Amino acid sequence: MEDQKRKPGKSQLDIELNDEVAQGTYSNLAVITHSSAEFVLDFVRIMPGVPKAQVKARIILTPEHAKRLLRALEDNIKKHEAVHGVIKDKGPGGPAIPMNFGGPTAQA
Repeated sequence: MEDQKRKPGKSQLDIELNDEVAQGTYSNLAVITHSSAEFVLDFVRIMPGVPKAQVKARIILTPEHAKRLLRALEDNIKKHEAVHGVIKDKGPGGPAIPMNFGGPTAQA
């Protein structure tokens, strides 16, 4: 996010990452809502052939932290694209919800 170099007089923050959290949670859709006091980011996983989707993680941020997150994402996307090429963007419409995963519809 901000310049991560240590500055004189600043203490280091020890961040722990347990095994369960380290595995991560996959999401292919984010739903963002906000009030005057907070931003709520719901991360959803949509699966092919399943008419329902579940929120897998909810992150609640202050507006100031949401703006810092936006800047950090922009910075990291620029760095990623410099190495791997431009990320294709489907535009404001994006993919239709539910997403078309292609292939035949699953049957049991």
